[in-house]
Amino acid sequence: MIRVLIVDDHPAMRAGLTAVLRAEPGIVPLAAASASAPEDLDQVVARHRPDVVVLDYHLPGTDGLRVCRRLKAMDRAPAVLLYSAYADASLVIPAVLAGADGLLNKSAPAPELFDALRSLARGDRVLPPIPRELMTSASAVLGTDQLPVLAMVLDGTRTDEVADTLRTTTEDITRRLDDMIDRLRVELPAPA
Repeated sequence: MIRVLIVDDHPAMRAGLTAVLRAEPGIVPLAAASASAPEDLDQVVARHRPDVVVLDYHLPGTDGLRVCRRLKAMDRAPAVLLYSAYADASLVIPAVLAGADGLLNKSAPAPELFDALRSLARGDRVLPPIPRELMTSASAVLGTDQLPVLAMVLDGTRTDEVADTLRTTTEDITRRLDDMIDRLRVELPAPA
């Protein structure tokens, strides 16, 4: 059984997604949360121990990317599927830098969501390809110390492994990732 926690600010979205997941054999929606208070979400995750968290990319009052980073820093971190209303390639790089294991558009059909959840539960990543021009734009925005970090993270290297490779601390890499997310959010084209 794949245990799934849903985090979205819209009650109707949480209820609808819960109903869809409940109807699929092998997938168990554990709870739904709004993420209005990150500490409360930490407690929900610790209590339910989901395999996958379906996390709204665009949360008001907080940020789906920051919540993702927080979730991925937890002991026994769940896989995180960022769920977005926008189908835009510019979301992929910040999602990966935040530690997301997957990115899926909310308009995706239910079977695609089920497949994504199964893949994530197996430890696979579910990410759309990054267009070459987006990589070029991202590379132009980032500093030379950030480009090796970007390359390793996009290849699936964990933060602690990046730190070891670059002979620095995990805290330094975390700071660089946060800075990269902020820079890319400002510089890359926003979703239409």
